Amino acid sequence: MKVLVTGALGFIGKNLVTALNNIKDKKDKTRSVEIEAVYEFDINTDSSLLDEYTKICDFVFHLAGVNRPKDESEFMEGNFGFTNVLLDSLKKNNNKCPVIISSSTQAALDNPYGLSKRKGEELMFSYAKKTGAKVLVYRFPNVFGMGCRPNYNSFVTTMCYNIANDLPISINSRDTILTLVYVGDIVEELILALSGEEHYDGEYALVPVTYQKTLGEIADLLYSFKSARNANSENKLGIPNVKCLFSKKLYSTFTSYLPKNEFSYDLKMNCDHRGSFTEILRTDYHGQFSVNISEPGITKGFHYHTYSKVEKFVVVSGIGLIRFRKPDSDEIIEYYVTGDKIQVVDIPLGYTHEIVNLSKTEKLITFMWCNECFDPEHPDTYFLEVGEKHE
Repeated sequence: MKVLVTGALGFIGKNLVTALNNIKDKKDKTRSVEIEAVYEFDINTDSSLLDEYTKICDFVFHLAGVNRPKDESEFMEGNFGFTNVLLDSLKKNNNKCPVIISSSTQAALDNPYGLSKRKGEELMFSYAKKTGAKVLVYRFPNVFGMGCRPNYNSFVTTMCYNIANDLPISINSRDTILTLVYVGDIVEELILALSGEEHYDGEYALVPVTYQKTLGEIADLLYSFKSARNANSENKLGIPNVKCLFSKKLYSTFTSYLPKNEFSYDLKMNCDHRGSFTEILRTDYHGQFSVNISEPGITKGFHYHTYSKVEKFVVVSGIGLIRFRKPDSDEIIEYYVTGDKIQVVDIPLGYTHEIVNLSKTEKLITFMWCNECFDPEHPDTYFLEVGEKHE
């Protein structure tokens, strides 16, 4: 299949072209559709190529449009006029391939932008009736995701950019509700449409996954993402609840607007003569993740938990020994661990435990997960030797 994408350099266009090329180049092997070529057409493309592409394409994604013109007359020229040019070119070449057009929920409103979008829709439906070609019209609500230009036509994008870059945001009303769609979900739907598996809502095709959120909810989430990168903040090391798909997608979007010199952030290393212990992530529902570094010959641990705290240890470098004992038993259980064989050792509730660095020269590096974040007010940690030290 040969695919033409107009507006290929726009926000949705770039995301779609990337996905289509991954299918074409066999990098994405999960799709059943076969793509032979992806033709990109944008405002700076040689206009003569449009006629060439419309002769040979098997499918058209018409994503070109005008959002922020210098003059309102450009709305009609860009959103209606170019649609007419595209359809005329298809008719001239007797090409009745399917055509998708990206419209907007603004098409239901009587403003210059909405009117131009509605006229473009009417043109598409008329073209379908006259030619018998399959036409899909998508009315997208507020779109967010990677690659959208801040301070342009997406308030969510502007909030992501400003908060990530320590700039102020302006919200007239925190209770204002937005209907949102993630660009990744648009791309998924458009690829389904390429295979004839599109979703409908009566006359219009639709993206089945959308979200309704208030501006206040969005701003609060974004500020929590920002503060989680500050070791001194109340939300330090926090990550979004990835079971909430909106939070997951908004967080992914937020990270794409981080300043290039601020991809990294410091962690607090708790250091002493034995080595260090550093928390990496803290979550509301899935505990915390840390890294423990033990100096050569050092033993750490000597404690047990009684309420609900359990852990998982994974040694990724070095050679060590993990030892357990129930407080009311003399039986000692031992597991030898090494970074040469990555495995998980569970730390059961109620067992006092320790980890020994058996090397005299190398550090022992252990990743540790705990099912709850450490609370100094309620540590649930009781010190007790496991037993005779390993020699």
